[in-house]
Amino acid sequence: MPFKGEGNAQCFGELSPLISLTLNMLSELKTHLENNLPFLRNKKLLVAVSGGIDSMVILHLLAQLNYDITIAHCNFNLRGKESDGDEGFVRDYAKKNKIKIFVTSFDTKSFASDNKLSIQVAARQLRYLWFNELLDDNGFDYLITAHHLDDTIETFLINFIRGTGIEGLTGIPLQNERITRPLLNFTRVQIETYAKRHDIAWREDSSNSSTKYLRNKLRHEIVPQLKDLNPAFADAFLQTIQNLKQTASLAHDAAIVIYQQVVAEKEGQKHIDVNQLLRLPNYKAYLYQWLNPFGFTAWEDIYALTEAQPGKQVLSAGYRILKDRDVLILEPIKSVDRKIYEISEGVTSVSEPLSIKLEFTTEISVESTKNVIFVNNNLINFPLFVRKWQEGDYFCPHGMKGLKKKVSKYFKDEKMSLSDKENTWILCSGNEIIWIIGRRADDRFKVRNTTDTILKIEVL
Repeated sequence: MPFKGEGNAQCFGELSPLISLTLNMLSELKTHLENNLPFLRNKKLLVAVSGGIDSMVILHLLAQLNYDITIAHCNFNLRGKESDGDEGFVRDYAKKNKIKIFVTSFDTKSFASDNKLSIQVAARQLRYLWFNELLDDNGFDYLITAHHLDDTIETFLINFIRGTGIEGLTGIPLQNERITRPLLNFTRVQIETYAKRHDIAWREDSSNSSTKYLRNKLRHEIVPQLKDLNPAFADAFLQTIQNLKQTASLAHDAAIVIYQQVVAEKEGQKHIDVNQLLRLPNYKAYLYQWLNPFGFTAWEDIYALTEAQPGKQVLSAGYRILKDRDVLILEPIKSVDRKIYEISEGVTSVSEPLSIKLEFTTEISVESTKNVIFVNNNLINFPLFVRKWQEGDYFCPHGMKGLKKKVSKYFKDEKMSLSDKENTWILCSGNEIIWIIGRRADDRFKVRNTTDTILKIEVL
């Protein structure tokens, strides 16, 4: 029964010789869903449908199993009339089968150019941003994609070729957050055979035949050779993936136990004790387990931090790992505020960059603390300034009888990390430091027996 639609849609009515392999695909999927994804039943499911064979088969299977499904189709406008033909095909299918559908269109090339991304990465970002919007705005519970075992094989090989940890060799996950992939245990041959057996039409993406992309090269040239070497390659690979997942789980559990012994969490930072870390026979593996979720890729640079001078750091897109004496500090990257804030005469409080209260008095009412100092008002010139420290800054630490000390030397003596230095504010009168806020006052402005007006400065 030939398909009468337009474009590159395909349909097969003759029973394939391979059908004996997949006569029970529907019942196998039903069992798989009941055993491993039981939460999908009676939920609102959004199915990502390109019009290709994989997505059309998962759509057919879920419909046969009476799941609550809605179609989501993306037109990336990358193949001209062919892309429009895919959209029309999916729309027609939804209308014919009375399935609700959402369709969107992207200027993928412009998005890729504007954001300096490859076309493949740009398309992936665009579609998942849109899928998440649909999930949030329309009350869908899960997104269903049609990834299958051959996709996992290709992903494994891509990661293997490019270099990866064990997580990169465990394949595509069955579920992560709201995305589920019910076909991961089924091969491309099974899917093709099912489509032919049930007269399921689909659109063939012409770009899939091109070997200029690594995934396609693996699909058309490398994987077939592996299957020739071992006719049971798919089953063997699936078993290998399951073994690797168990190994990854063991590594994850071990990393948690060692993490509790080596890492301290302080004010949004993670402090890794280098001395304890280096006692571990496989410390690099633990570092990888702990830091990989934060987007780091320069692993040799990270491992070298254990022997590096203080102040060395390695950056990811949103985090940095910093060497500070015998500690590696992991923290989010924050822009350093270099603005100079002014406190005019007569002002009694400010809220930026810190909450500071100023009060004139004639006596010292409490002991000075790290948050409160008393200074001789007669020695101060307004406006006062609050700023970050600068190279060359010096002050006369309180209690040192006027002896000068560079702020950088003070920070070093106090064993302050680069992060601590970046987050420290200084209160100044003109170019003279009154207070390294929260740490040390300047001796030049201290209250003496002859002081008649005292300024109390408090950080709230």
